[in-house]
Parts: sequence; structure tokens; C-alpha cells
Amino acid sequence: MLDVSRSVPTHSALAQRWPLWLPPLVAAFYPYLLDAFHHLVKSDGRIFPEAALLLLAAFAVPALGLYLACRDSGIGAEQTRARRLALLLVATPTLYCFVGVNLYMLGVPVADGWVWTPAWLALALLATFRTPATSGDLDQRPTPLRVAHGVSGALVALFIAFHLFNHLFSLAGPEVHAALMERGRQVYRSPFVEPLLVIALLFQVVTGLQLAWRWSVRGGDFQRMFQLASGVFLAVFILGHLNAVFVFARTWAGIETDWAFATGAPTGLIMDPWSIRLLPHYALGVFFVLAHLGSGLRVVLLAHGMARRNADLTWWIGAGCASLVSLAIMLGMTGLRLD
Repeated sequence: MLDVSRSVPTHSALAQRWPLWLPPLVAAFYPYLLDAFHHLVKSDGRIFPEAALLLLAAFAVPALGLYLACRDSGIGAEQTRARRLALLLVATPTLYCFVGVNLYMLGVPVADGWVWTPAWLALALLATFRTPATSGDLDQRPTPLRVAHGVSGALVALFIAFHLFNHLFSLAGPEVHAALMERGRQVYRSPFVEPLLVIALLFQVVTGLQLAWRWSVRGGDFQRMFQLASGVFLAVFILGHLNAVFVFARTWAGIETDWAFATGAPTGLIMDPWSIRLLPHYALGVFFVLAHLGSGLRVVLLAHGMARRNADLTWWIGAGCASLVSLAIMLGMTGLRLD
């Protein structure tokens, strides 16, 4: 006979497994923070203190994921699963956009939350009641893969630098932004460059997720876990961005991926009930891509003998600059003009 007492955790065991069920439970209710924020600001466009707190809570969701990923450095199947769920929680804002675009293309007749929330609640139940299998997937530090990921990332960084520089010009107006973008497109949309860029981005996704999966077996300090968390976020972000541009816009809808497409014009990111999800998606995307590059630089500096204290200080300065760039771009995308 099946011994039910061995297959179903006791109440005490369930309580001890809160690092497993908390990340998917929090992710399940992420959309409703954005819905509540939009409900408060849609009447006259003003952001009340209550609305600001709701938006801050939406940004706190990935921050909670990062905290949970950092809190336990133990090695074991249950600890590894908890860390991976926490890393997935960090990617919640961009994953919500990715899911929403695909549900829209599939013509799903219900609100996204009716699909999103049950899926995460099911994952929470699965993580809580399923006994983790013994894991022998130790951190093997695959040096060739790590080097290849870094080299490819350095090449992709050239495109990222122009892309973010272009978005900063939105502070001068959509026309200035569009004029600079057209010049850049002559290069990165050329028949030779664009396929190589897409291949490099997909290579970053595949290798980055492989590295994150292996390294998540063993915990680490804040910078190490931040590098993993930002990498997981960016992997989903890149897939979602490629899907939105090549599948949704160019193939499915046949529309131009211009300023109006990016900012949800004419309604805008804040006032549109669907596009509000793009606000944390874009803001964290900019911050994480720059801070992730800073994490890679920190690893290189440590490998070349720089003192850990100085390397960490360099990383913190880079993360601060990434926050400022993200803030400036989001202000431009939501209507601020320097004129």
C-alpha cells in the first residue's frame, strides 16, 4: 500500500518549505498590483501616493526574488529549487509581458490574469508538495562556455549601447529619437548585421540560462546572485523582445516597431491598462542589462588581481549609473521633455 504519510508533507514541513511556495505565490498576484495602480491614475492622470506605493510594490516583487535567492547558500535539492524559483520571481515583470503578447496573438478571450495566476498557483502547490529529488548537478564552472558567453556579450553590448543612447534622446522628443533611430537602423537592420545580431542574442539566452542553471546549485554572495538573477531576467527579456518585434509586430500585426509601438501611443504606458506592464519591464530591462555588464566587468577585474573591495565598489558605481540611465529613459518614455 502507498504510505500517504511519507508522500504528503506535514504541516510543520509545509511551514518550513515557505522558500519554495512563496516566490510563485507572490508572482501569481503581480498583475493585480499593476491593475490597481492603473485604476487609481486613470481618472485624471495624476499619480497619488497610494498609486506610487502600488507601483513601488510591483518593483519590489523582483527585489524580493533577489533577496530570497541570496538568503540561503546551502547545497541540496530543496535549496537549489528554492533559489531557482526565486530567480524566476526576479523575471516576473518581463515574463508577464512575454505571456501577455502571446496570449493576445492566440486570441485568448479572458484577461491575462485568469491564465497567469492559476499557472503560478499550480506551481506553488507543485513546489510545496513534491519532494525534491536528490540533485548531483554540482557547480562545474564551465570555463569555455563562460568565456564564450562573455565574448558574445561584449559584441552585443555595442548594439545595446547605441539602443540605450537612442532612447535617451527621447528626452528631446520623439522626432529626435526617430531621426537617430533611422540612422542606426541602416546598420543593425542591414541584411548582414541583423541575422548575426539575432544569433548573438539567442546565443546569450541559451548560454546564460545554462550558466544560471548550473551556478544556482550553489549559493553565493550578493554580486554573484545578482549576476544570475539579472541574467535570467535578460534571457526572458531578450526572448520577449525578439518575439514582440519579429513575430508579433512584423509577422502577425504587420506594424512598425517605432516610438508609438514602444510607448503604447496614443494612450501611453501609464494610462493604458495593458501597457502599464511595460513600465517595470522596460525600467528593469535597462537597469539589469547595464548592471549585468557591470557584473561581468567585476569578474574580469577580480580575475586580473584587483582587490575585491575595489571591484565591488566599481560594481556599485556601475549599478548606480545604471539606475540613473533607466530613470532618465523611463521619464522620456512617459512624457518628460528637456525643452
